[in-house]
Amino acid sequence: MEHNKKQDYSVTKADRVKINAHKPCLIWFTGLSGAGKSTIANLLEQELHKKGIHTYSLDGDNLRRGLNKDLKFTKEDRFENLRRTAEVAKLFIDAGLVVIAAFITPYNKIREDIKAIVGSEFYVEVFVNTPIEVCEERDVKGLYKKARSGKIKNFTGITSPFEIPENATIEIKTTIESEHEAVNKILTVLETKL
Repeated sequence: MEHNKKQDYSVTKADRVKINAHKPCLIWFTGLSGAGKSTIANLLEQELHKKGIHTYSLDGDNLRRGLNKDLKFTKEDRFENLRRTAEVAKLFIDAGLVVIAAFITPYNKIREDIKAIVGSEFYVEVFVNTPIEVCEERDVKGLYKKARSGKIKNFTGITSPFEIPENATIEIKTTIESEHEAVNKILTVLETKL
């Protein structure tokens, strides 16, 4: 007896898309800690909500309080954290929602894996490109200071690499684009997706 057989239901993704009156997708924000990912993601969700778009935001800190609380910050656990998040996003896409996720996501391989999990037609990658010096100046959570002093191991940008995205759909340069300009740039791209 097969235990992994997919259960089919009568209401399909197409039915949910029709009732929502927009297509689903995943908007995945990547960038260094302190780059502005969550700020822009939050503003984007507000704008989409005003337009009647059904959204849900997945946040790394929040997921690590529940679904991913068993994971540490090793490379393997970071990959698993992001894999689980992508699987959750896939479920929300199946529900017909626009999913917004803001995660450092330091490796091109894992970004490609996420795209493969949800389907490339549903994946919009936003690279929030902020120089590390600017991120360190912001350092809202004091993480860079702790990483520099050796209190945090495997910290992206300091003791762990961040690979510049090779295939980002949108690049936001926060030193020359405001948060609202960034949101408008993303909304323009979404017009053809939703």
